[in-house]
Amino acid sequence: MYLIKSRGVEAILKRTHLAFFCLLFAAALCAGQSGSQAGAPDPEDNPASRERNSSLAPALSTALSSALSAESTETALPDAPSPQQSSPPEQSGTSSTDSNTKQSDAKSAGQSTAPANQGVPPEKQQPKRILGVMPNFRAVSAGAIPPPPTPKQAFIIATQNSFDYSSFIFVGITSLLAEGTNAHSQLGKGTAGFGRYYWRGLVDKTDGNYLVIFALPTVFHQDERYYAMGTGGFWKRGIYAASRILITPDYHGHNSFNASEVLGRAMAQGISASYYPSGSRTAGALATKYGWAIGRDMLTNVFREFWPDIAVHVLHRHP
Repeated sequence: MYLIKSRGVEAILKRTHLAFFCLLFAAALCAGQSGSQAGAPDPEDNPASRERNSSLAPALSTALSSALSAESTETALPDAPSPQQSSPPEQSGTSSTDSNTKQSDAKSAGQSTAPANQGVPPEKQQPKRILGVMPNFRAVSAGAIPPPPTPKQAFIIATQNSFDYSSFIFVGITSLLAEGTNAHSQLGKGTAGFGRYYWRGLVDKTDGNYLVIFALPTVFHQDERYYAMGTGGFWKRGIYAASRILITPDYHGHNSFNASEVLGRAMAQGISASYYPSGSRTAGALATKYGWAIGRDMLTNVFREFWPDIAVHVLHRHP
Protein backbone atom coordinates (compact mmCIF):
# COMPACT_ATOMS: atom_id res chain seq x y z
CA MET A 1 0.00 0.00 0.00
CA TYR A 2 2.83 2.39 0.88
CA LEU A 3 4.60 1.47 -2.39
CA ILE A 4 1.57 2.43 -4.42
CA LYS A 5 1.28 5.72 -2.59
CA SER A 6 4.99 6.43 -3.19
CA ARG A 7 4.60 5.83 -6.92
CA GLY A 8 1.60 8.11 -6.94
CA VAL A 9 3.64 10.76 -5.21
CA GLU A 10 6.44 10.43 -7.77
CA ALA A 11 3.98 10.82 -10.66
CA ILE A 12 2.48 13.98 -9.18
CA LEU A 13 5.92 15.44 -8.40
CA LYS A 14 6.80 15.28 -12.09
CA ARG A 15 3.86 17.52 -12.92
CA THR A 16 4.39 20.40 -10.53
CA HIS A 17 6.76 21.66 -7.86
CA LEU A 18 3.94 22.82 -5.63
CA ALA A 19 2.38 19.29 -5.64
CA PHE A 20 5.83 17.94 -4.77
CA PHE A 21 6.01 19.94 -1.56
CA CYS A 22 2.43 19.07 -0.58
CA LEU A 23 3.00 15.36 -1.14
CA LEU A 24 6.36 15.51 0.59
CA PHE A 25 4.59 16.90 3.60
CA ALA A 26 1.96 14.15 3.33
CA ALA A 27 4.64 11.47 3.04
CA ALA A 28 6.32 12.77 6.17
CA LEU A 29 3.04 12.44 8.02
CA CYS A 30 2.56 8.88 6.72
CA ALA A 31 6.11 7.93 7.73
CA GLY A 32 5.58 9.26 11.22
CA GLN A 33 2.35 7.36 11.45
CA SER A 34 3.97 4.05 10.30
CA GLY A 35 6.78 4.47 12.83
CA SER A 36 4.30 4.83 15.62
CA GLN A 37 2.50 1.73 14.39
CA ALA A 38 5.63 -0.41 14.87
CA GLY A 39 5.54 -0.12 18.61
CA ALA A 40 1.83 0.33 19.13
CA PRO A 41 -1.24 -1.90 19.06
CA ASP A 42 -3.05 -2.55 15.78
CA PRO A 43 -4.82 0.57 14.64
CA GLU A 44 -7.93 -1.47 13.95
CA ASP A 45 -8.11 -2.18 17.66
CA ASN A 46 -7.55 1.48 18.65
CA PRO A 47 -10.61 3.68 18.03
CA ALA A 48 -8.62 6.90 18.46
CA SER A 49 -6.14 5.81 15.79
CA ARG A 50 -8.94 4.95 13.41
CA GLU A 51 -10.41 8.38 13.98
CA ARG A 52 -7.07 10.10 13.22
CA ASN A 53 -6.60 8.05 10.05
CA SER A 54 -10.07 8.86 8.84
CA SER A 55 -9.50 12.57 9.42
CA LEU A 56 -6.05 12.50 7.75
CA ALA A 57 -7.27 11.17 4.44
CA PRO A 58 -9.60 14.04 3.68
CA ALA A 59 -6.88 16.49 4.65
CA LEU A 60 -4.43 14.91 2.20
CA SER A 61 -7.06 14.84 -0.49
CA THR A 62 -7.85 18.53 0.08
CA ALA A 63 -4.17 19.50 -0.04
CA LEU A 64 -3.67 17.55 -3.25
CA SER A 65 -6.68 19.12 -4.91
CA SER A 66 -5.50 22.61 -3.89
CA ALA A 67 -2.07 21.96 -5.38
CA LEU A 68 -3.49 20.76 -8.66
CA SER A 69 -5.93 23.67 -8.92
CA ALA A 70 -3.10 26.11 -8.16
CA GLU A 71 -1.08 24.53 -10.94
CA SER A 72 -3.91 24.87 -13.45
CA THR A 73 -4.45 28.49 -12.37
CA GLU A 74 -0.77 29.36 -12.86
CA THR A 75 -0.81 27.69 -16.25
CA ALA A 76 -3.81 29.77 -17.36
CA LEU A 77 -2.42 33.11 -16.15
CA PRO A 78 -0.15 33.84 -19.19
CA ASP A 79 -3.18 33.65 -21.46
CA ALA A 80 -5.06 36.33 -19.48
CA PRO A 81 -4.96 39.89 -20.89
CA SER A 82 -2.40 42.10 -19.18
CA PRO A 83 -3.03 45.73 -18.16
CA GLN A 84 -0.66 46.86 -20.93
CA GLN A 85 -2.87 45.18 -23.54
CA SER A 86 -5.91 47.13 -22.36
CA SER A 87 -4.12 50.51 -22.22
CA PRO A 88 -4.00 51.31 -26.00
CA PRO A 89 -7.75 52.02 -26.22
CA GLU A 90 -7.36 54.49 -23.33
CA GLN A 91 -4.41 56.10 -25.07
CA SER A 92 -6.40 56.25 -28.29
CA GLY A 93 -9.22 58.00 -26.48
CA THR A 94 -6.76 60.38 -24.88
CA SER A 95 -5.14 61.22 -28.21
CA SER A 96 -8.57 61.77 -29.71
CA THR A 97 -9.38 64.18 -26.88
CA ASP A 98 -6.06 65.98 -27.37
CA SER A 99 -6.75 66.21 -31.10
CA ASN A 100 -10.18 67.73 -30.47
CA THR A 101 -8.64 70.19 -28.02
CA LYS A 102 -6.01 71.26 -30.55
CA GLN A 103 -8.67 71.67 -33.23
CA SER A 104 -10.79 73.85 -30.96
CA ASP A 105 -7.73 75.94 -30.05
CA ALA A 106 -6.88 76.37 -33.73
CA LYS A 107 -10.49 77.31 -34.46
CA SER A 108 -10.56 79.93 -31.71
CA ALA A 109 -7.18 81.26 -32.88
CA GLY A 110 -8.55 81.53 -36.43
CA GLN A 111 -11.55 83.46 -35.15
CA SER A 112 -9.36 85.89 -33.21
CA THR A 113 -7.30 86.56 -36.36
CA ALA A 114 -10.10 86.82 -38.90
CA PRO A 115 -8.75 87.60 -42.39
CA ALA A 116 -9.12 91.11 -43.77
CA ASN A 117 -11.07 89.77 -46.79
CA GLN A 118 -13.62 87.61 -44.97
CA GLY A 119 -17.09 87.84 -46.53
CA VAL A 120 -15.97 90.32 -49.23
CA PRO A 121 -16.66 89.72 -52.97
CA PRO A 122 -13.49 88.97 -54.97
CA GLU A 123 -13.79 92.18 -57.00
CA LYS A 124 -13.69 94.26 -53.79
CA GLN A 125 -10.88 92.46 -52.00
CA GLN A 126 -7.62 94.11 -51.09
CA PRO A 127 -4.71 91.84 -52.14
CA LYS A 128 -1.61 91.27 -50.08
CA ARG A 129 0.41 92.61 -53.00
CA ILE A 130 -0.59 95.04 -55.70
CA LEU A 131 0.51 93.83 -59.15
CA GLY A 132 2.41 91.12 -57.30
CA VAL A 133 5.09 93.59 -56.20
CA MET A 134 3.84 96.43 -54.01
CA PRO A 135 3.22 95.24 -50.42
CA ASN A 136 -0.33 95.81 -49.21
CA PHE A 137 -0.27 94.01 -45.86
CA ARG A 138 -1.95 96.87 -43.97
CA ALA A 139 -5.08 97.04 -46.14
CA VAL A 140 -8.51 95.77 -45.02
CA SER A 141 -11.15 95.15 -47.70
CA ALA A 142 -14.31 97.29 -47.80
CA GLY A 143 -16.99 95.80 -45.54
CA ALA A 144 -14.65 93.52 -43.59
CA ILE A 145 -14.45 94.10 -39.84
CA PRO A 146 -11.56 92.07 -38.40
CA PRO A 147 -10.71 92.26 -34.70
CA PRO A 148 -8.07 94.81 -33.64
CA PRO A 149 -4.51 93.60 -34.20
CA THR A 150 -2.56 92.25 -31.27
CA PRO A 151 0.92 93.66 -30.62
CA LYS A 152 2.35 90.49 -32.15
CA GLN A 153 0.32 90.94 -35.33
CA ALA A 154 1.30 94.60 -35.56
CA PHE A 155 4.94 93.63 -35.18
CA ILE A 156 4.61 91.06 -37.97
CA ILE A 157 3.03 93.63 -40.31
CA ALA A 158 5.81 96.14 -39.56
CA THR A 159 8.41 93.45 -40.25
CA GLN A 160 6.75 92.45 -43.53
CA ASN A 161 6.65 96.06 -44.69
CA SER A 162 10.28 96.65 -43.71
CA PHE A 163 11.99 93.50 -44.99
CA ASP A 164 9.86 92.45 -47.91
CA TYR A 165 11.93 92.03 -51.08
CA SER A 166 10.07 94.94 -52.64
CA SER A 167 11.32 97.21 -49.84
CA PHE A 168 14.92 96.68 -50.93
CA ILE A 169 13.94 97.48 -54.53
CA PHE A 170 12.07 100.62 -53.50
CA VAL A 171 14.95 101.89 -51.36
CA GLY A 172 17.33 101.16 -54.23
CA ILE A 173 15.27 103.29 -56.61
CA THR A 174 14.98 106.23 -54.20
CA SER A 175 18.68 106.01 -53.33
CA LEU A 176 19.59 106.02 -57.01
CA LEU A 177 17.46 109.12 -57.57
CA ALA A 178 18.97 110.86 -54.53
CA GLU A 179 22.51 110.05 -55.67
CA GLY A 180 21.72 111.21 -59.21
CA THR A 181 20.33 114.54 -58.05
CA ASN A 182 23.09 114.96 -55.46
CA ALA A 183 20.50 115.43 -52.71
CA HIS A 184 23.21 115.30 -50.02
CA SER A 185 26.48 116.39 -51.54
CA GLN A 186 28.42 115.28 -48.47
CA LEU A 187 27.50 111.65 -49.18
CA GLY A 188 29.35 111.70 -52.49
CA LYS A 189 28.69 110.25 -55.90
CA GLY A 190 29.16 106.95 -57.66
CA THR A 191 28.94 103.48 -56.14
CA ALA A 192 30.24 104.61 -52.75
CA GLY A 193 27.76 107.47 -52.66
CA PHE A 194 24.91 105.16 -53.66
CA GLY A 195 25.81 102.81 -50.81
CA ARG A 196 25.71 105.68 -48.30
CA TYR A 197 22.29 106.74 -49.54
CA TYR A 198 21.05 103.16 -49.56
CA TRP A 199 21.70 102.14 -45.97
CA ARG A 200 20.36 105.46 -44.68
CA GLY A 201 17.21 105.07 -46.75
CA LEU A 202 16.76 101.52 -45.46
CA VAL A 203 17.07 102.68 -41.85
CA ASP A 204 14.60 105.52 -42.51
CA LYS A 205 12.02 103.07 -43.83
CA THR A 206 12.55 100.45 -41.13
CA ASP A 207 12.42 102.61 -38.00
CA GLY A 208 9.47 104.55 -39.46
CA ASN A 209 7.50 101.33 -40.04
CA TYR A 210 8.13 99.96 -36.56
CA LEU A 211 7.20 103.27 -34.92
CA VAL A 212 4.04 103.91 -36.99
CA ILE A 213 2.74 100.34 -37.31
CA PHE A 214 3.87 98.61 -34.11
CA ALA A 215 5.32 100.68 -31.26
CA LEU A 216 3.06 103.73 -31.04
CA PRO A 217 -0.19 101.91 -31.98
CA THR A 218 0.50 99.48 -29.15
CA VAL A 219 0.92 102.40 -26.74
CA PHE A 220 -2.09 104.38 -28.00
CA HIS A 221 -4.27 101.30 -28.73
CA GLN A 222 -4.77 102.29 -32.35
CA ASP A 223 -5.33 100.19 -35.46
CA GLU A 224 -2.97 101.45 -38.20
CA ARG A 225 -4.41 99.29 -40.94
CA TYR A 226 -6.14 101.01 -43.85
CA TYR A 227 -9.90 100.26 -43.98
CA ALA A 228 -11.06 100.72 -47.56
CA MET A 229 -14.39 102.45 -48.22
CA GLY A 230 -15.07 100.64 -51.51
CA THR A 231 -18.21 102.54 -52.50
CA GLY A 232 -19.16 106.16 -53.22
CA GLY A 233 -18.00 108.89 -55.54
CA PHE A 234 -14.42 109.52 -56.57
CA TRP A 235 -13.88 112.62 -54.42
CA LYS A 236 -15.58 111.15 -51.41
CA ARG A 237 -13.41 108.07 -51.48
CA GLY A 238 -10.28 110.03 -52.33
CA ILE A 239 -10.71 112.47 -49.45
CA TYR A 240 -11.53 109.60 -47.12
CA ALA A 241 -8.35 107.73 -48.10
CA ALA A 242 -6.14 110.82 -47.80
CA SER A 243 -7.57 111.74 -44.40
CA ARG A 244 -6.60 108.37 -42.89
CA ILE A 245 -3.16 109.79 -42.07
CA LEU A 246 -4.99 111.98 -39.52
CA ILE A 247 -7.85 109.69 -38.52
CA THR A 248 -7.63 106.03 -37.53
CA PRO A 249 -9.82 103.65 -35.50
CA ASP A 250 -8.85 102.67 -31.98
CA TYR A 251 -9.19 99.18 -30.52
CA HIS A 252 -12.91 99.80 -29.91
CA GLY A 253 -13.60 100.84 -33.51
CA HIS A 254 -14.01 104.54 -32.77
CA ASN A 255 -12.28 107.13 -34.93
CA SER A 256 -9.41 108.89 -33.19
CA PHE A 257 -6.60 111.27 -34.03
CA ASN A 258 -3.85 109.29 -35.74
CA ALA A 259 -1.10 110.06 -33.26
CA SER A 260 0.78 106.94 -34.31
CA GLU A 261 1.23 108.25 -37.86
CA VAL A 262 1.84 111.91 -37.07
CA LEU A 263 4.22 111.35 -34.14
CA GLY A 264 5.80 108.20 -35.56
CA ARG A 265 6.98 109.89 -38.77
CA ALA A 266 8.24 112.89 -36.78
CA MET A 267 10.21 110.63 -34.43
CA ALA A 268 11.70 108.78 -37.40
CA GLN A 269 12.94 112.09 -38.87
CA GLY A 270 14.39 113.06 -35.52
CA ILE A 271 16.31 109.78 -35.39
CA SER A 272 17.58 110.30 -38.94
CA ALA A 273 19.33 113.51 -37.84
CA SER A 274 21.88 111.32 -36.06
CA TYR A 275 23.19 109.65 -39.24
CA TYR A 276 22.64 112.21 -42.03
CA PRO A 277 25.20 114.94 -42.84
CA SER A 278 25.10 118.14 -40.84
CA GLY A 279 23.59 120.06 -43.75
CA SER A 280 20.50 117.84 -43.51
CA ARG A 281 19.92 118.43 -39.80
CA THR A 282 18.32 121.84 -40.09
CA ALA A 283 14.67 122.34 -39.15
CA GLY A 284 13.78 123.13 -42.75
CA ALA A 285 15.44 119.98 -44.09
CA LEU A 286 13.79 117.77 -41.48
CA ALA A 287 10.39 119.40 -42.15
CA THR A 288 10.79 118.70 -45.87
CA LYS A 289 11.59 115.04 -45.28
CA TYR A 290 8.69 114.79 -42.84
CA GLY A 291 6.32 116.26 -45.43
CA TRP A 292 7.51 113.75 -48.05
CA ALA A 293 6.96 110.85 -45.63
CA ILE A 294 3.42 111.96 -44.76
CA GLY A 295 2.60 112.66 -48.42
CA ARG A 296 3.88 109.21 -49.46
CA ASP A 297 1.60 107.51 -46.91
CA MET A 298 -1.33 109.64 -48.09
CA LEU A 299 -0.87 108.74 -51.76
CA THR A 300 -0.40 105.08 -50.83
CA ASN A 301 -3.79 105.05 -49.08
CA VAL A 302 -5.48 106.66 -52.11
CA PHE A 303 -3.93 104.10 -54.43
CA ARG A 304 -5.06 101.27 -52.13
CA GLU A 305 -8.60 102.61 -52.12
CA PHE A 306 -8.96 102.62 -55.90
CA TRP A 307 -6.84 99.60 -56.77
CA PRO A 308 -9.72 97.06 -56.87
CA ASP A 309 -11.59 99.32 -59.31
CA ILE A 310 -8.50 99.77 -61.46
CA ALA A 311 -7.90 96.01 -61.52
CA VAL A 312 -11.48 95.11 -62.44
CA HIS A 313 -12.52 97.93 -64.80
CA VAL A 314 -9.17 98.81 -66.41
CA LEU A 315 -7.06 95.68 -66.27
CA HIS A 316 -10.08 93.30 -66.37
CA ARG A 317 -8.74 91.05 -63.64
CA HIS A 318 -9.34 90.34 -59.99
CA PRO A 319 -7.38 92.53 -57.60
